[in-house]
Parts: sequence; C-alpha cells; structure tokens
Amino acid sequence: MTTSYKRLDKDNAAVLLVDHQAGLLSLVRDIDPDRFKNNVLALADLAKYFKLPTILTTSFETGPNGPLVPELKALFPDAPYIARPGQINAWDNEDFVKAIKATGKKQLIIAGVVTEVCVAFPALSALAEGFEVFVVTDASGTFNELTRQSAWDRMSSSGAQLMTWFGLACELHRDWRNDVEGLATLFSNHIPDYRNLMTSYNTLTNNK
Repeated sequence: MTTSYKRLDKDNAAVLLVDHQAGLLSLVRDIDPDRFKNNVLALADLAKYFKLPTILTTSFETGPNGPLVPELKALFPDAPYIARPGQINAWDNEDFVKAIKATGKKQLIIAGVVTEVCVAFPALSALAEGFEVFVVTDASGTFNELTRQSAWDRMSSSGAQLMTWFGLACELHRDWRNDVEGLATLFSNHIPDYRNLMTSYNTLTNNK
C-alpha cells in the first residue's frame, strides 16, 4: 500500500511512551540493551526539546512487568501517567484515550515494549480512529528480529510510518537555522560520533 507523504508537524504531534517498564525491558533482545535505553531517552529528550505533549502508560506494573523506567518519570513529572490495571492494548484504557484526545493532536508518535503488542495494538487502534501514526522503531523493542519484522509489517501495511528517533527529530526541526546549538546538543548527548562532528564545527566557528 502506498500513501502520500505525511510530514510530521511539531504543532500537531504527541508522543506516547508505552510500557517502558523495568521487567519488560529485560525481554528486549532485538537491539543491544544499552543502545536501546539510549534511544528511548533520546526520544524522551526530543519530546521535551520540541515541547510535544507526552503521555506515559504502564501495564500491570504491580506484576512481573515492573515499574516505569525511572528516568522517564523524572523527565516528565507533570505528564499524564496512566497505570493500566490490566488492559494489554493501551487503547482499551479509557483514561489513556482521553489523555490523547485532550492534546488535540492528530499525529501520534509511539514507542514501547514489546513491539508486536504494546506498540502495535495501540498503533493499529489509533489508525482505525483516523490518527496519523509514527512508530519509533529504535525506541521500541521485542524478543527477536523475526518478531520485530512481523510487527513492523503489520503496522506499516495498515498505514503507520516507521521512523528512527534521529529521523523523527530532523523532520520535526525542518531547518537547521531554527536552532543549531540546541538540536546539535541533543544529538551529541546520544550519538558519540555526532559529538565529534560538533567539536569540529565549533572549532571552525570559533576560528572565524
């Protein structure tokens, strides 16, 4: 299925962080654990940078899924936090959907654990209700590559756009002239090689 280019708009987008919980993170095997956590925190940082409404949700956190990753709670102390008592599909939780609709945004940026359940189910549900959905692939994780690919195929065939957090940030930013230092600092904090690039840039700039 081919669709026209739907460009992300920072004034019409919200971020949904679904089930990044301590227990569930131990299931992620399709990406290196340290890199995965870095990607999740990079997504959170760009949500803060672009001032995107952000909604946190957990599933059965009193059970084996465990609590929300503490860094996320610290980054978004005032964000809606929906601790679902049992619903596997976050979209089945009335408070979660109300929080999304209260933002007034029609573009939903989704990441979570695990990809084929906690990401795919609400992504497909949101698409069915007319939202544009952007799945952050490298801030979502699951058991293995086969499982991940099956989830990606299911979501993309239904109209979801699959992106990385870096591509997401660049599309939201649109033009480097909007803010070189701010976005470059965010990139440098999460991509060591980008820090080297900025060191070179700053040296050239300071020598002018």
